[in-house]
Amino acid sequence: MSSQYRSAKVFSAAAISVIIGAVILKTLGSSPPSAGAFSLSDYYRLEPIEEVISSRHAQLSWRWNRIKIDYSGPKTHNIDQPAPPNAVSISEDVDYHFVVCNGLAGNDGQIQSTEIWQRQLSIPHSQTWGGSEKTIRICIIADGKIVRPTDFQIKRAEALVEALSRKFNIRSSSINYTESW
Repeated sequence: MSSQYRSAKVFSAAAISVIIGAVILKTLGSSPPSAGAFSLSDYYRLEPIEEVISSRHAQLSWRWNRIKIDYSGPKTHNIDQPAPPNAVSISEDVDYHFVVCNGLAGNDGQIQSTEIWQRQLSIPHSQTWGGSEKTIRICIIADGKIVRPTDFQIKRAEALVEALSRKFNIRSSSINYTESW
């Protein structure tokens, strides 16, 4: 008899705990914590990767065979907004196919495709860029030292690289990060 009494007591305590927990969660609402490093609800508000990698021009499976990810520097701005004073411009003539924003430039984790990607063009060779004409270049707005990439940027950049790799059959050995995060 004491075993049944004990089981009923444990079950009652568990049920009360669940009810109290539900009330607390309901009271907190659906807003993310203000100091949280990562909020799943904010992450899901971002444009889907499949839409980001689409372009106006045809995408041929053999067109791309490498991916290069670089940091931009701390003063880069959103390609959709006018440049603030002393900012590095990321505009239509930027030498990247995609820009991953950090919240100071664009929304945190937002991926902006450039005109170069929309037209499926190669990045012109220069002294600072000696890559292949089949390389997709991604810019993460951060300098990699003082201004580190945000959690959203890392997750979105990884998702972007994975989607591009899958779509264009790019091997992992052909993906080059400027610096690991």
